[in-house]
Amino acid sequence: MNFKYEAKKMSQGFLVIGCDEVGRGCLAGPVVAAAVVLDLNKIKLFKGVDDSKVLSVRQRQLFDGIIREHCVAFGIGVVTEKVIDKINIHHASLLAMRKAVENLQKVVASETKNYLVAIDGKFIIPNFKIEQEAVVDGDAKILSIAAASVVAKVYRDSLMRRLHIKHPQYGFFAHKGYATFHHREAIKKYGLTPHHRLSFCGQYA
Repeated sequence: MNFKYEAKKMSQGFLVIGCDEVGRGCLAGPVVAAAVVLDLNKIKLFKGVDDSKVLSVRQRQLFDGIIREHCVAFGIGVVTEKVIDKINIHHASLLAMRKAVENLQKVVASETKNYLVAIDGKFIIPNFKIEQEAVVDGDAKILSIAAASVVAKVYRDSLMRRLHIKHPQYGFFAHKGYATFHHREAIKKYGLTPHHRLSFCGQYA
């Protein structure tokens, strides 16, 4: 994956914020988004960064450290299970991305550059003052979005490992809240935890 998108937008006067979310299809746990601004001068350090879904656990953890240490700035947004149930997963995902960008802005607020948020998917963040562009399969095309997917995935996986310690019978460490056979059977046997999405689990509980 190259830096062509970011270079093109920079030539137009923008600094790209890559944004992506993870955990959209899970039965349990929050939806998490990350926003990342990469440094064009350090492009070689990000060689090998790709969509988090195609990287191994070890690769994601390695790149997460590199991205966090050498990017211009990053932000993370978390939306809980209760909010997901209240506003639905689509709006919760967009809210998580808004939070991620806003948390990143706290770091870069003193700068006067024009930012463009490049979002993976079909939808942009509603009622947001920053310029945005939605890119289908952006995590496989745009380095900044891929970097955001890695940071979001590693962060959320860490949250789910902590939930595993509290509720080991559900196997959160392995499936991270997704609807695997083991997870569905655990719900049938043990019921729901406070961390399950009620709007997702009705057919299994």
